[in-house]
Amino acid sequence: MKSGDTSGPRIASREAVLTTAFFRVIGKRLDGQPSGEPYYSLDMLDYVSVVATTGDGSFVLVRQFRPAVEAVTLELPAGHVELGQDPEDAARVELAEETGYTAARLHSVGCLKPDTGRLANRMWVYFTEASKGTGTWEQEPGVDVVVATAAELARWMSEGTFDHALHVAAIFLSVRAGYITL
Repeated sequence: MKSGDTSGPRIASREAVLTTAFFRVIGKRLDGQPSGEPYYSLDMLDYVSVVATTGDGSFVLVRQFRPAVEAVTLELPAGHVELGQDPEDAARVELAEETGYTAARLHSVGCLKPDTGRLANRMWVYFTEASKGTGTWEQEPGVDVVVATAAELARWMSEGTFDHALHVAAIFLSVRAGYITL
């Protein structure tokens, strides 16, 4: 069976049971579901992650506090794809907003489903060789730019310092595509 196969049970009904500014909880009932209880999933915007390297092969990362995990995390530049926005455009915007770096050319290296058990969105992954922007850039409060060597990033992944699962996957998609080595 291929990922994306839609030959499974038919969705009999969908109902938004909670709507917030960031996500909707959707109750889905399946044809033939014995319990009759809805299956719940989260509907939220797609997002992008950017694997950005500098001219010397270092990686452009961001450090910020994440309330969901109640910790400061080290991550790739990333953000939501607004409705109607092209994912590549969103990647370019997020890289510039979060880091002050610009992407001359973005290379799509994949599109992942973050959690097929609960989430209905996708994460688009791009690689770019970035350069420091020439315009005025205002650093987002609470977001620090970290430039790391490949050896540092590899060590941080091994130690759990860089532990955002989808961002680790984005790094390896970029390795597989031949854009980087660790």
